[in-house]
Amino acid sequence: MKLRRFFQIFGVFAIVLTIFPFVAADYWWIRVFDFPHVQLTMLTALALVLYFIKFNIRWFEDYIFVAILIACLIVQVTKIYFYTPFNDAEIGDSTKEEPSIKLLTINVLQKNKDHKSILEEVDRLDPDLLIIDEANLEWKNDISPYLSKKYAYKKEVPFDNTYGKLFYSKLKLVNPKVHFMVEDSIPSIDTKIIFEGDTLQFYSIHPTPPMPQHNPSSSDRDAEMMKIALRTRDSRYPVIVMGDFNDVAWSQTTHMFRKVGGLLDLRIGRGFYNTFNAKNFIMRWPLDHIFVTEEFRVKCIEVGNDVGSDHFPAFAEITFEPELAQEQVPEPPKESQLSYAKKQIEAEKEEDQEKAEKESKK
Repeated sequence: MKLRRFFQIFGVFAIVLTIFPFVAADYWWIRVFDFPHVQLTMLTALALVLYFIKFNIRWFEDYIFVAILIACLIVQVTKIYFYTPFNDAEIGDSTKEEPSIKLLTINVLQKNKDHKSILEEVDRLDPDLLIIDEANLEWKNDISPYLSKKYAYKKEVPFDNTYGKLFYSKLKLVNPKVHFMVEDSIPSIDTKIIFEGDTLQFYSIHPTPPMPQHNPSSSDRDAEMMKIALRTRDSRYPVIVMGDFNDVAWSQTTHMFRKVGGLLDLRIGRGFYNTFNAKNFIMRWPLDHIFVTEEFRVKCIEVGNDVGSDHFPAFAEITFEPELAQEQVPEPPKESQLSYAKKQIEAEKEEDQEKAEKESKK
């Protein structure tokens, strides 16, 4: 009977964790439950199977428990199904070999001293566009001389707060800019890129995660993502966005980011490609992302090797095929989705104002 009660308590726990991500609140202790969704799905399925093996379904409590778990499992599976190979790919496979663009984004972990492994991984994958997150001045001084020989163009913004960003490109950059969208110490990169005579738009962000040691709410992260989404939506050029988003692929915020920005996810229909946590096999999910508009096709996706960081590198090779863009044009965002994006931006502004007022009263 004790074991039965344990399973029933777990059922209540599972439904609470399943509902939490749908709650319209940006507190970190709610938003953090977006992350271990695959793990929660597996635990729910395991609990359901074990309950059927161990007990006969004969009491009213049993029916309630099983109904709760089945409902949770349906919701959970529905959320992650799109990122499995059973679903149709959102972005089509490349129809040509060349020319292609190789993309690599790596959160190197600022305190990581294994700089050599990063350079070896860059040499192995040989990306055309390279983003390195969590790079401080030590990282820049150690790896920039080597990378500057390989890459004709760069934009380096080292910071000692785990939000430094280094950008290297083999492709010509036009008017590269560094923006501080929500905080004066959280840089993002915005540049045009010339590829085979065509102009592309590139963005890279690394917003703060909703964790008490970083930010007690997700408002900054969500606002930065929505600002980029609105810029992407208004872009005259095909767009590539990549970096450490500190958000999982299936979250409501990332879903809105894609819808508002008219962006496509390379992972959909192909796999999870988990990049974090490299140091924990069980608690692992996709935090590093590459999104593109419909003019691109996917040649390959890969999770890179262990480089001593808590993130694995995220790599993709894509081809530019605008002549096939009409085959995968995303649905335009609804007015409610555009309104959501603007509200997230306003919420961040209001939070900043409240902080400023509190500071002025001290």
